Amino acid sequence: MSENPIREALQEAINDHAVILFMKGTPEQPMCCCAARTVAALDALGSPYAAVDVLPDPRIRQELSAISNWPTIPQLFVKGELVGGCDIVTEMYETGELAQTLGLQQPAETAAPSGAQPSAAPLTPENRL
Repeated sequence: MSENPIREALQEAINDHAVILFMKGTPEQPMCCCAARTVAALDALGSPYAAVDVLPDPRIRQELSAISNWPTIPQLFVKGELVGGCDIVTEMYETGELAQTLGLQQPAETAAPSGAQPSAAPLTPENRL
């Protein structure tokens, strides 16, 4: 019997999938805005990826953070290496670096992915309602 079956299963999943996203929820139903933004970036590039919902068992998140040394979720791994979380993935998408990392062509439109929350506009009389 293995010493830490959850950690071993997570490491195996990372090794077995070229692109894997650990997230809250699923790509079809993200459970937080950061997960939605990360999924939107991957989907905008048409990247195939595996996804793991960390919510069913808190040990998944704990063991994943021990593997990656990264405290937050989502976490995107490409070819066994941690790329980063939502902010890093979003920035990489906007600069074209995510497409390059994934070996894909960057779409002509490189604005923030549709799942991203727009920046709040300054409060003016026109948008207070």
